[in-house]
Amino acid sequence: MLIAEGNNKIRALNKAKNISKKTVLLRSDFNVPVSGGKIQDDYKIISSLPTIRYLLRYKCKVVILTHLSDTKKDKRKMKKREKSSTKIIAQRLSKLLNREVKYINDCIGEKAQGEARRLKPGEILMLEDVRRHSGEEENNPQFARELARLADVYVNDAFAVSHRNHASLSAIKKYLPAYAGLLLEKEVNSLDKVLYPKQPLITILGGAKIATKLPLIKNLGKKSFRLLIGGVMANNFLAARGFQVGKSMADKESIDIAKKLSYKNIILPVDAVISQDFQGKIVKVKKINDIEKNDIILDIGPETIRLFSHFIKKAQTIIWNGPMGMFENIHFKHGTIAIANYVSSRSRGKAYGVVGGGETIESLKLAKAEDEIDWVSTAGGAMLAYLGGEKMPGLEDIVK
Repeated sequence: MLIAEGNNKIRALNKAKNISKKTVLLRSDFNVPVSGGKIQDDYKIISSLPTIRYLLRYKCKVVILTHLSDTKKDKRKMKKREKSSTKIIAQRLSKLLNREVKYINDCIGEKAQGEARRLKPGEILMLEDVRRHSGEEENNPQFARELARLADVYVNDAFAVSHRNHASLSAIKKYLPAYAGLLLEKEVNSLDKVLYPKQPLITILGGAKIATKLPLIKNLGKKSFRLLIGGVMANNFLAARGFQVGKSMADKESIDIAKKLSYKNIILPVDAVISQDFQGKIVKVKKINDIEKNDIILDIGPETIRLFSHFIKKAQTIIWNGPMGMFENIHFKHGTIAIANYVSSRSRGKAYGVVGGGETIESLKLAKAEDEIDWVSTAGGAMLAYLGGEKMPGLEDIVK
């Protein structure tokens, strides 16, 4: 019943016995971007199709549980978006599977239990957003018991939220036999190849605050041949080492953390693309030593791209999370796109490449390189937590 990979044993779905025609509560992560009543990116839904098709092959009655957040990160600000129903997910899933996906506007109670009981083998029911109930994020055992009444077996295929101590990920396992879905199994196995890497390991980090990636830096710092740091994160390291960063984004907490990180294998930018505004009215390339007080660092420069590529070309294992600059602006996308191309050209044969994080995946798509990476994770925070050795409540009793 257990599949070993790296130092882990996974309670894998494909080893579950007597699952045929059982009712399965499938915890998925279908938290996809929705705008104007339309799904903007269905990558997460498509990634979960193998698990759903596997269950259908065994004539399971599939009850799907997910959350659908009503906020999104937009240019460093949290903005409200329309509160969407998972009915839109059911409709998209129905098209992808070419079969009906039923929907109910709740996830617990008599109505939900009745709909689940009426399912016939091979039928699918989509429940409403589990986070509409406070018991979910409270990891409430009573709420978990209510969810458990819907099924005979529980399958977690939502690696991307498995770092959350929520009822549908954690407490639920007390009340139903629990297994890993095929996507979750692939996520764990792929990330284990980074935790137990073929050397040399090159870790590439960008994005903003160091604090969110500190556990990963500490866990992979000594394992990595080089840590290549770009994006806003690099500004904090540069400031911590006494360099002028002008009006570039940086924060005191991150600078203080960077001062305490003394890894000799950290490689920082040697030049940067700068402007004096975020629109890029005037764009220049400057050496890091030449940055002035009114400059804003918005991308890594050409010399840094060459420096980073030198190490990427030596890699046998690569992990990348976080863009190298403000890639959503055409003036400042070149560093991130270049790194995407170098990582993709080294992956799939020469080295094992793993990429994760929403913005990083966006940049891969801009470079048309997403199909050239060995593993593109559906997770952001969960990937960082797993690689950082943090607790993963959703994986307890499923991955050991």
